[in-house]
Amino acid sequence: MKSESRTLCYPPGMMSWQKDEFAISTDPARIDLKRVHAFLSQAYWCAGIPIEVVKKSIDGSLPFGIYRGGEQIGFARVITDYATIAYLGDVYVEPEWRGRGLSKWLMECILAHPELQGLRRFCLLTKDAQGLYAKFGFKNRENPTHYMEVLVKDLYRKS
Repeated sequence: MKSESRTLCYPPGMMSWQKDEFAISTDPARIDLKRVHAFLSQAYWCAGIPIEVVKKSIDGSLPFGIYRGGEQIGFARVITDYATIAYLGDVYVEPEWRGRGLSKWLMECILAHPELQGLRRFCLLTKDAQGLYAKFGFKNRENPTHYMEVLVKDLYRKS
């Protein structure tokens, strides 16, 4: 992966990046819903998630797809107010494409997106990718007792 270019697309906020044979795009029309659902429905954080919920989550987020040609091989989405806070979720690169630096490049593109600058807080949850996110400035909470949540475990497995 040598050359890289960045293109601002329209409507404003839609972006694309190219690096060798790979592209990253925030164009929701490019998202392969069935493929994203196939991955997420097996992921530890949302196993069994219905496709309608995946679609709704993408519709309410800034999606980032990783593509090789017309094939989607990775995904992430950012839930944000574009002013103060963002949450990064559903990040993955399909197993056969891992080890090529695509997750690092995806994080670089997400953090460089002009609509995601100047935020007071950018957060995420991960069970096993702390090493990746630490390279981009993410760290454990200083005061974890300040964090609260309502968590419904295995919600999609009950449906």
